[in-house]
Amino acid sequence: MKLFFDFLPIILFFIAYQFAGIYVATGVVIIAAILQLGYVWWRHRRIDGLLLASNLLVILLGIITLLLHDDIFIKWKPTVIYWLFAAAFLGSEYLLQGRSLVQRMLDSNIHLPQKVWHRLNIAWVLFFTIMGAVNLFVVYHFSTHAWVNFKLFGTLGMTLVFILLQSVYLFKYMHNQSSSSD
Repeated sequence: MKLFFDFLPIILFFIAYQFAGIYVATGVVIIAAILQLGYVWWRHRRIDGLLLASNLLVILLGIITLLLHDDIFIKWKPTVIYWLFAAAFLGSEYLLQGRSLVQRMLDSNIHLPQKVWHRLNIAWVLFFTIMGAVNLFVVYHFSTHAWVNFKLFGTLGMTLVFILLQSVYLFKYMHNQSSSSD
């Protein structure tokens, strides 16, 4: 259910685009982002930093898109977010006292050697860097319609493939942990 909630603004953007175009879709995603932030605050009295950053960027670039009537700003949003994530993962290697973001998120569920945590973190840096670059390639080489479809289906597919590959890589470490705990 949380995954659906996280993707709801994107889904609403996609639906609005199909019926009314990029500018109406941009207005819809701005409203959805504001409502999503409000709901999370109302429910939990705190907002996750990634959700806040992503939604504030949607709101800011969406407003610029509508004011200037130029869709390039909303199209750049995914790249900016992906590259900020890449920078955060890379910076965490040096700023979080040897425990990267990926290690902080997952080490309560899986125990890995430090070199594996490092590889995993670098994989996320590369993934987000590539995702940002691919988004820009689609923005500048394809139609808005193709970009909207890529935004929903392409990025979701790429993310699922990356997570699957990551799971395959981690499987041997998870298997070793289960057999060592018997």
